[in-house]
Amino acid sequence: MKKLQKLKLISTFTCFSLFLSSIMACTGPNTSQSSNKKQEIEFWTMQLQPQFTNYFEKLITQYEAANPGWQIKWVDVPWSAMESKILAAVSAQTAPDVVNLNPDFASMLAQRQAWLNLDPLVPPPVRQVYLPNIWRASNLNGKTFGLPWYITTEITIYNTDLLKKAGLTKPPATYQELAEVARQVKEKTGKYAFFVTFVPEDSSQVLQSFVQMGVSLVDESGKAAFNTVAGRAVFQYWVDLYQQGLLPQEVLTQGHQRAIQLYQAGETAILLSGPQFLRAIADNAPTVAKVSQPAPQITGETGKKNVAVMNLVIPQGSDVPAPALKFALFVTNPTNQLAFAKEANVLPSTTNALTDSHFTTGPNDPASQARIVSAQQLSQAEVLIPVTTDLAKLKKAIYQNLQAAMLKQKTVEQAINDAARQWNEK
Repeated sequence: MKKLQKLKLISTFTCFSLFLSSIMACTGPNTSQSSNKKQEIEFWTMQLQPQFTNYFEKLITQYEAANPGWQIKWVDVPWSAMESKILAAVSAQTAPDVVNLNPDFASMLAQRQAWLNLDPLVPPPVRQVYLPNIWRASNLNGKTFGLPWYITTEITIYNTDLLKKAGLTKPPATYQELAEVARQVKEKTGKYAFFVTFVPEDSSQVLQSFVQMGVSLVDESGKAAFNTVAGRAVFQYWVDLYQQGLLPQEVLTQGHQRAIQLYQAGETAILLSGPQFLRAIADNAPTVAKVSQPAPQITGETGKKNVAVMNLVIPQGSDVPAPALKFALFVTNPTNQLAFAKEANVLPSTTNALTDSHFTTGPNDPASQARIVSAQQLSQAEVLIPVTTDLAKLKKAIYQNLQAAMLKQKTVEQAINDAARQWNEK
């Protein structure tokens, strides 16, 4: 069996290498011209400096050595600035050649044909290198607009001391248990169990909870599908937690970064986030890190778990689309994905990279165990929020009406009806 897997791996890498070589042969610069004149591929990433500067500098050096005549201009953009910068660049026709985004945001511009359609450009043997469910995450209206890159599955990071003070021996596994834990932590310790944001422009955790609790967000025609008995129950769940004082009031105004701050300060017992944040907790709050442990992602009766995807897209306006694709495939190939996943404590989106023992075994420290828990969840994980046009408007309609119900400005019935109407009339 191991020999068969090895042969399959060699075959996959051979297909990948041959495909990259064919692009190289067709798109390399004219070497008859001056050897000093290099063509440029501009590559934007999202908030990866300075932590991963060494990794990318080595990666770029390796690529440029293998592709004489080409140079990579790497630009790292802060997370908060990427949306406005790429929108402005696309509108001004000054977009870079390869951009690191995520499917949720990239789909907003995919509907305007801002990205290269990769379906006719990436053959099936190369496409099959990536996890099928993750590949489909960058597909809108039957067209693939991005290459999968690194991925994460959310885990539950919990403060063992705070749970112990609340009389609890284990973290919650479901939203029903989470509500009970929230009540017990508040009663016994005076602190909050967790923080989750209802700011429309920030995390989608609340939107994902609808799907995990058995609610479809939209139907096949794109109309609202959440105005149901199950949907009203989810609205009521979050409204009750807020009105009973089991969520901080700032969940209405602050984003996921506040969740991290509160957990690091020892003010919440649970952090719903990616395993990579355990490193930040260890650096910023070593006392809290010592009593922190990982557990699987909280889910609903469906058992579904969400996976977050980062991808690479190629703007239609690129002057060098084929070389840009070649570079994007290089960045996301199994070897480089595995190296980056180990560096960043994330997961690769390629099947072969995930077979590495790094994701199945490790020392008994929280960061290593969090990585293993995260990888084990991939068999149950999927992109819960469908890639759809105007996704930001759907999220805004649900979050704003949820806020109105939480503040007693609307009943739950009014709030969910208004959210459905606003989406259907978008």
